[in-house]
Amino acid sequence: MIDNISQRLFSQTPTATLYHYTSLGGLMGIVDSRYLRASDVRFMNDSTELRHTLDLLRRHIERRMRSGTDHPKLMTAMLEWLSHRVVGGPMIFAASFRANGNLLSQWRGYSAHGKGVSIGFAPERIQRCAEQQDFLIGRCIYATDVQQQLIEQIADGIESEATRDDATGDEAYSQILEQNEEALLSIAAMLKHPAFEEEDEWRVVSPRIVDLHQHPVGFREGSSMLVPYYRFDLSSGQPSGMPLEHLFVGPSGNAELSMTSIDLYLESRNARPKHGISDCEIPYRKR
Repeated sequence: MIDNISQRLFSQTPTATLYHYTSLGGLMGIVDSRYLRASDVRFMNDSTELRHTLDLLRRHIERRMRSGTDHPKLMTAMLEWLSHRVVGGPMIFAASFRANGNLLSQWRGYSAHGKGVSIGFAPERIQRCAEQQDFLIGRCIYATDVQQQLIEQIADGIESEATRDDATGDEAYSQILEQNEEALLSIAAMLKHPAFEEEDEWRVVSPRIVDLHQHPVGFREGSSMLVPYYRFDLSSGQPSGMPLEHLFVGPSGNAELSMTSIDLYLESRNARPKHGISDCEIPYRKR
């Protein structure tokens, strides 16, 4: 049942250009390597990542236990899983895209020094790359009523599996949670706090990664710690070049020169955007 919830959540197909905000250094890294660094969701920039869904689940389970449930020990086991297994257990990686490539809120995060861009990719290309690498692609959910419905369905599904399997005892409950772990983590990666609704974010989400030696997990320096990442290949089997749809240049002290230099760089890499390069036309203030 949890798998069905996850499948529904990732059933929508993107139809418009998907933008990835990054720095000038990030642009060169992406174009030269032809991959994105999908970050472990627990280490992504927004401190509420993953935690938002886990808090929703925790509060719902606690309410369910107070009002009465046929499986109080299962719900207790799930609370334990939320507290320990998710934080220190398997990894799940995600890369973010925006439906809007010219958002002031995003430029504030990526253009503090006039060095931000948003790279536009064809939606069918991202979809194809996701399918080739067993990633899921979906649109983040911000509506609180929809989130609450999903949380209730998850708890119902876990209890239903325990009833169907006549499961009792810690070992049986752990097995149920482990069997649903990947679906639960993928769902958690897609529920975001309503305050971020303006972003209209799409995500590609990796399978669950348990063994670091069997998967190409790398590490990069973050603002205060090492951040695990997983390569999301953008080459789609092409031997060279990386066709882009469009590119916005963020607020800059010299937008015209910045656009010219980016255009020259992309031409040299056979990656000129199909629909050109645009200035965001937002006034630049050096900070």
